Parts: sequence; C-alpha cells; structure tokens
Amino acid sequence: MRLEQMTVHLRARSDWEAIELGTALVRRHAAAIWKPWLLATLPVFVALNAAAWAVDAIWLAGLLMWWLKPVFDRIPLFVISRATFGATPGVRETLAAQLRWGWKPMLHYLSWRRLGPARSLLLPIDLLEGGQGAQLRERRRVLGGAAYGTAALLIVVCLNFELALILGCVASIFLFVDTDNWLEASRLVWSLLVEDPQWWAQVIANALVWTASSVLEPFFVGAGFGLYLNRRTQIEAWDVEIAFRKLRARLATAATPWVLLLALLGVQWPPAQAQERAAAPAAAASSSRDDASTPPTLPRVFGDARVDESRFNKAVGQAYRDPLLDAKRTQVTWEKRDKAKPKEGKPRDLSWLAGFGKALAFIAESGLWILLGGLAVLLLVSARHWLPWMRGSLRRHKPLPPRVETEVLELPESLPDNVPAEARRLWSQGKPRHALALLYRASVESMASRAEVALPPGATESDLVPVRL
Repeated sequence: MRLEQMTVHLRARSDWEAIELGTALVRRHAAAIWKPWLLATLPVFVALNAAAWAVDAIWLAGLLMWWLKPVFDRIPLFVISRATFGATPGVRETLAAQLRWGWKPMLHYLSWRRLGPARSLLLPIDLLEGGQGAQLRERRRVLGGAAYGTAALLIVVCLNFELALILGCVASIFLFVDTDNWLEASRLVWSLLVEDPQWWAQVIANALVWTASSVLEPFFVGAGFGLYLNRRTQIEAWDVEIAFRKLRARLATAATPWVLLLALLGVQWPPAQAQERAAAPAAAASSSRDDASTPPTLPRVFGDARVDESRFNKAVGQAYRDPLLDAKRTQVTWEKRDKAKPKEGKPRDLSWLAGFGKALAFIAESGLWILLGGLAVLLLVSARHWLPWMRGSLRRHKPLPPRVETEVLELPESLPDNVPAEARRLWSQGKPRHALALLYRASVESMASRAEVALPPGATESDLVPVRL
C-alpha cells in the first residue's frame, strides 16, 4: 500500500463527510462497479428464481438474494479499494478476483454476523487487512469503536431508501390507472402480492427488490469504505504521513543540483604555490580568528555605558503584581468537626464473585442453547403444518356465496274476487312470497285497466315506462 499514490485528499473528517467521500468514490468509478455487479448478480438472480419456481417457493429466491448481499458486496469494495490507490481494475479482473478473493470471512458474514449493523465498516477490515484471531478482533474494536453508531445508522438509512424505491415502483402502476379505479386497482395489487400471490407477481416483486438493492448496495459499501479510510486517517495520521512523504520527495528533487555541486567542490585539485605576503596582514588575520573563537561578553555586546535600571525594575514589579500572573481565589467550605475515622481492617475477599459470575454466564448460555434446541425441535415437529404454507401449496380460497334457492310460485289463472282477504290467508299460512306476488299481480292488472293499456304476456317494468298514467 503506497500512500503517496492515493487519488483522494485525506484529512480528518466527520463521519458524515467520510460517508460522502465514499459515495463520491462510487460515483467516480460507477462503470467499473456496476458492470461486474450486473454480470455477477443477474445470473444468480435468474438461477435462484428458477430453482424456487421448481419447488413452488418463489419467495425463497428473494430471501436468498438478500442473504447473499455480503458476497456481492466484495465487488464494489474490490474496485474502490484499488481505485483509491490509482489502480482501477477492469471488469474481467474484478470478476476473476471474486472467485478467490475474500471468501474466508464470508463464513462469518453469512452466519452469525449477517445481521450485524456495522457490516459496511467492518467488511474492509476483514477483507483488506487480512488479520486473524486476537489481532483481527483488536483491529475491529479500535477502528469500529468511534464510528460504530454511524455505521449502524447508515444501514437503516439505506434500508429505508431501498423500501422507498420498491414502493415507488409499485405505486407507479397507478400512473396508468384512472383515478376512479384506484381503489379497485389497489385491491387487485394487494390480492396479487399478499392474499393470493401468483408466481409471476412474486417474480416481479423479487425483481423489484433486486433492482433496488443493485442501485443502493454499492453506495452502502462505498460509504462504509469512506468511514474506514477516515478512521485510519484519524488513528494512524495518514494525512500527515502523506505530507511528509511529498515533502521528502520535493526536497530530494531540489537537493540534487546541490549534491552535484558539493561533489564537484570536493574533488582534489593539483597543489599550487601562493605568493608571499607581508607578515602584518597575517598577524591581523590571526587576531581576528582569535576574536571569533572567543565567546562574546555583555560589555562587548552592549558596551560600557551605564543605563538607568529604575524603569526596568518598575516594569518587572508591575508585571509580578498582575493578578492574571498568579491568580488566587478564596473559597469557604463547611467541614465536620469530628471526622469519622476510617475503619482499619482487611479488605473483603471478593474473588468468589468471579466464580459466581462465570457460573451464572454458563447457566445463561446453556439456557439459551436449550431454548434454541427446543425451538428447532418444535419447528421439526410442526413442519407438516407450516411447511406447506411456506411452499405456497395452501391457497386461500374465498368463501362461496350462499346458494339461493328459488321456489316456483303457483298462482291461480284469474284473480280472486277478494284479493286482500286471499293475501291475508296466504300470509297466515306462512307463504309471504305468494301473498306479495298476488298483491303485485293485482296491482299491475288494476293499473293496466285504469290506463286502458293491454299488456302483452311476459311484460316487464321497462315496458311500462313509456306508458303515462
């Protein structure tokens, strides 16, 4: 890792400025990130949906694509980690690196660390530094300590953005629906996605989730890488080291002519005899060298003239009397007259608390494992009840409307002389439909006779609308 080749300006930033730095790196190298991302994730998406369709569990494909996010996160991390140091990899290089690079930590990130809130910050530590054991744990603790909360908030923000994209795509359906039919369209969408999901609707839902993840996941990884760079800059002073390296390179370049000049001056030339001079100048030079070697004294520097020291002493006294030089404050506090004497005795032996704590931790851990085992056994025992529902074989059937039983009414060919009396008789016999039919027939015939209209057999109410009574 050569810090002088970095393509970003390092300095101590706030956490959110570091996140912005990471997203800017993703935008700068967008083509180098999303091309291998699509080439790697799209075949996996198609294969998982085909396998899930074969077992009649389309929802399982979406769950697996979400669970495999840490594996796909290696792609943007590989690109921006190399591009930061001036070596942007190509598409083939990135895809080839995914076959061998960064698989060892994936066992952790696909199991107990899958739901970790600071994955974006800790993933560069595991993949780029390559530590093991206690060293890796210490690096995770040091680098992730101050920025852990920001990384946890980052994953919440990204999840909300993904949800907004998915809901926005679903809501875009209503742009093609008339406002009068929005209620019916919403019921249809709810039925297709929740109540009675069809396989093609589930595939579309999985595609929406994959699209939203493909848009935002590289930014999520880039933001975590920005936090990682900022933490190393704060702890290891990368910005200061880069400044010193650049200064050294600049000085080395500027010092090259002087080194050549000194080398030329150091060459031994042939000896030459100088002309003899008078002895007086030599003596003067000797005396001047003696004066230069003698250390200077106060009389030589300031002279022998006396100076009035009263003003100087007055200024010194005024400086010492300044309250800011030796500030003092009087504070009054209340204290007990008879202070309690500390009891002299041997300190308590609390070493048994360590053993008690270990025993309590062992009991709690054993209880959790027993609870987990009980849940697993319960799931296996009740699998015949919930497994068909998870596979989607149990469909919710809408209840059929109650069957309407009709009864043929047998009415006399001619109306009786006393229609009201006959209707009361039928009603008292428990035949309300016969009574109402008789009254309706008598009303129609009475209306036709008053209007002097001959009704054809089988006439309906619509045939009587044009008739003016």
